[in-house]
Amino acid sequence: MNNSINNNSLKDPKSEILDWNLVQAEMKNKLGLDIYESWLKKITFVEEINNYILLSVPTRFIRDWITSRYLDQILKIIKNYKKEIIRIEFKITENKPTSTQDENNINVIENKENVSFIKDSYLQYNRIDPNKNFENFITGSSNKLAYEASVKVSENISHYNPLYLYGGVGMGKTHLLNAIGYHLKKDNKVMFISAERFMYQFVKSIKSNDMVKFKEYFRNTDILLIDDIQFMNGKEAMQEEFFHTFNALLDKGSQIIISADRSPNKLSRIQERIKSRFAGGLVVDIQKTDLALRKKILESKISDLNNLYPEKFNIPEEIKDFISIKITTSVRELVGAINRIISFSRIYNKIPSLAETKVILKDLLNLNENKVTIDLIQTIVCKFFKISKNEMLSSRRSRYLVRPRQTAIYLTKILTSKSLPEIGREFSNRDHTTIIHSVKTIEKLKEKDPDMIANIDKLKNQILYSNKENEI
Repeated sequence: MNNSINNNSLKDPKSEILDWNLVQAEMKNKLGLDIYESWLKKITFVEEINNYILLSVPTRFIRDWITSRYLDQILKIIKNYKKEIIRIEFKITENKPTSTQDENNINVIENKENVSFIKDSYLQYNRIDPNKNFENFITGSSNKLAYEASVKVSENISHYNPLYLYGGVGMGKTHLLNAIGYHLKKDNKVMFISAERFMYQFVKSIKSNDMVKFKEYFRNTDILLIDDIQFMNGKEAMQEEFFHTFNALLDKGSQIIISADRSPNKLSRIQERIKSRFAGGLVVDIQKTDLALRKKILESKISDLNNLYPEKFNIPEEIKDFISIKITTSVRELVGAINRIISFSRIYNKIPSLAETKVILKDLLNLNENKVTIDLIQTIVCKFFKISKNEMLSSRRSRYLVRPRQTAIYLTKILTSKSLPEIGREFSNRDHTTIIHSVKTIEKLKEKDPDMIANIDKLKNQILYSNKENEI
């Protein structure tokens, strides 16, 4: 039956709108009822534009969760019904889903006012998100200047022109650009686009012999926000067009705001005259977050998540301190870490211990899995239970040896990527069925023995942080 639906929907893709009810039914079938009810049911179809579709979800958290875990599968399901669809974009809306697609389309039209488009194509790869505003941008010593400059530009256009924000990945550059665009779009024509999308539209316009319309759209805007300008490197023809667009906008008093991952003088393969124009405005560095700011961000995110769900989770201070101290690379990773902790708490209905937190965030903490060897696990378990390694690996079945041996096997299974036969070989060539039995035995004991849970947590902690003093 699905094949016949596919064939019908593919006969004339321009006249056939994707049937979202069919897609929802397929998602429920393929991904399971639990996942559908928890996450995918919250997706609302907005509209279909050429070869991609726009969907809406109620919060950023839901969008991030869906895109990181289910987006590829959703797109695959959609392509079963309409193979021309090659991309999905999300918008955040706090409005309750309406009952018809027409009402959705009316809402979208209202939200599009004063946002520029070329024909029927969305220019913004990252659309202006009302959830990324000045009110929820957490400030500290590292980003206060960038925040205040952004607010000033929003209050007094062309006060700093251009405004050039730069900093590492996940430091809030896009958030600030979005906040400026969101604040100004009510009374101004706002163009918010990544350098990558600017390049795409430029090439597309050349191929379609439509450069006049391209120039018209970009040079008649009041506010131009360009994200990740470093991706323009080496594209000489596009840089030439951008240079003239830049000058035309400055001449007419339009505001230009740019973000990049480095300062103008460190941009590679960008024309010197463009770098000179960038440096002629206000250049602001968003520096690495300090501990105080990371704690503020963490508290804010926990509060947001607790408001989102009926269950309220009080994350212990030691967990918050640990995450704030250990995850320093980017705000995005910090938020991702607390998302994982809250998700773990919701799934298992308990707050993870510090040892469990270290396992949950293992990849974010840059722990090297290669250092967790079977030999290391055996050594630490033997020391913990005060037995020798020879006794653990022997064929003796005394109770005081069996439990440590099973514990070491269990920890090897969960902390390494070794297969059952490989684990068996490292434990005196034991059969893989013995390995399975040991793992199941420890799992059952953990369900009813609090001491076993505590011991496993302590051992995990010692193994993962074997080069430090034991942390509990």
